[in-house]
Amino acid sequence: MTRSAIDIMASQRRFDAEKLKEVDAIANTYSYAPIKVALCFGFLTRKDYIAFLKNEGKEFVDVRNYEIDESYLNQCDIHHLNSFLYIPLKQDFDGSLLVAAADPFDEKLANSLMVKFRTNVKLVAADDLDITWIAHTKRGRDLVNESVYSLMKKDPTSSGHITFTDPQLITLFSTIALAVIALFVYTIPTIIVLNFLASFAFLGSILFKLYLALKGSQSELHDDVSIEELGAVKNEEVPVYTILLPVYKEDKLIRKLIWNLRGLNYPPEKLDVKLLIEEDDDKTLNAVKSLDFPANFEVVVIPFMMPKTKPKACNYGIYFSRGELLTIYDAEDIPDTWQLKKAFLMFKKLPKEYVVVQGALNYFNRNENLLTRMFTLEYSYWFDYMLPGLETLDVPIPLGGTSNHFKLDKLIELGCWDPFNVTEDADLGVRVYDKQYKIGIVRSTTYEEANNEPFNWIRQRSRWIKGYMQTYLVHMRNPVHLIRRIGWGGFFGFNFFIGGTAITFLVYPILLLFFFVYLIFNISGIKALFPDWILYFAIFNFVAGNVLMIYINMMAVFKRRYYELILFSALNPVYWLMHSIAAYKGLWQLIYKPFYWEKTNHGLSKQSSATTAPAI
Repeated sequence: MTRSAIDIMASQRRFDAEKLKEVDAIANTYSYAPIKVALCFGFLTRKDYIAFLKNEGKEFVDVRNYEIDESYLNQCDIHHLNSFLYIPLKQDFDGSLLVAAADPFDEKLANSLMVKFRTNVKLVAADDLDITWIAHTKRGRDLVNESVYSLMKKDPTSSGHITFTDPQLITLFSTIALAVIALFVYTIPTIIVLNFLASFAFLGSILFKLYLALKGSQSELHDDVSIEELGAVKNEEVPVYTILLPVYKEDKLIRKLIWNLRGLNYPPEKLDVKLLIEEDDDKTLNAVKSLDFPANFEVVVIPFMMPKTKPKACNYGIYFSRGELLTIYDAEDIPDTWQLKKAFLMFKKLPKEYVVVQGALNYFNRNENLLTRMFTLEYSYWFDYMLPGLETLDVPIPLGGTSNHFKLDKLIELGCWDPFNVTEDADLGVRVYDKQYKIGIVRSTTYEEANNEPFNWIRQRSRWIKGYMQTYLVHMRNPVHLIRRIGWGGFFGFNFFIGGTAITFLVYPILLLFFFVYLIFNISGIKALFPDWILYFAIFNFVAGNVLMIYINMMAVFKRRYYELILFSALNPVYWLMHSIAAYKGLWQLIYKPFYWEKTNHGLSKQSSATTAPAI
């Protein structure tokens, strides 16, 4: 019988028989080395394990600064390196192959490598995370290349690699040229037409959102999983569930992330949790190393390749995912305890064409300041009213950034996420409908940290709006094809909700200017340029649009009983002006640097736990 570090620790009573049995069972299920299971499934801290190895007389090799003979490493598969945590280093003076291993006692690994390389093997100790870093950065290049270009090769019309196609550029510049010529030749009529179109787009988009909110307020489609059904779910019947945790320089949130994941009511042995860390993010990697309590996730290091985006990281993580279902959480997320089981039951209830279910997002620090209150109102009407309204109308649902749950095989069939789109989930939501699948809503909330700092908020929001513009440009390359795939209802819903959202924020300052001109300046001077009807039409649309959005914000408080926020709805016109600033910044970035992922800083809030709001 071969031995390993875990067997030795068990013989020293550092591991009881029950734990050893669990480790072996998970190792057999996932085809992992026992030490990987112990370190990644919450059985053992890295500090305790390192102390054990040193006590056994093992010295550590710094593999990240070691001169490796890559001729041996290049013969190894990245998945095998990742699963068994070893790195071939070089031939020793006696002709043996030196191999750095997280478990230098692993006789099974040593024997298999002796057969592979046809030479004696000497195992030396190395940090498991340093081994992981070397394995992915040296042998993961082909996979990260696929993560970036797979969708573009498989379905080029759905890829955002090209921001503007030639037909779109021709149409855009032709329209601008005609508008400029018309302004010179027919100045007043052209301004009137442009003003009318802007006003119509503004009010039309808001009326559509009001309609969605009213439909969403009536919908109970997302309320299908009962407490009794949840209680009847047995651990044996639930599938392996992959959780992707894409992080970048989130070292301060690692401890909180671990405790939040431990709150999930799901059998730990069936959680396949991947912490996705970028190659240059030593801060987060070192934060994981320094933990003094067990972690319940596996680290996957993303080799450097542009664009440096969350969807690229998630695509890479897919290659190491073992679940039947998959979801994504951000570092600061606090998911509903029952969310995974709720999503599992929703998939069982829904027809087979439903390949995604979206959970709601809301904020645990809603009352921290004015910005967090406005942000909470926005998310409340978005996830509690808008998305159920879209589901009721059977039109494309732009997914949120987290808490969307996928059937993994269907996600792979769809081409996963577009690494060139900075709102990759909204884009994927449209692609789901384009490929004749559906998205459901699950009644479960994940609490996040509301952005409490204006400039940080604008960075985040400009990326979101830029991503909506990207998504609109990609899927409107062939409008006829889109209509055939999603129908006229889906087409108009897509235009009003995806395209209309960005246009509304861009048009808003123009209508605001008209309104202030009307209030401040002599109306008779304006009449010389514009007829009464166009001026009144613009002002009416501006006022009516703001009143309707205030009303929608007021509706948002009722499902969650956030009644203390209702008066803040009146500040929506000011909040929308911030959106306009972000929209113009996003438009500039769309032209100047379309794939740039503007980092949002997390961990700024002084509040750290979810509220006791109803579990919607």
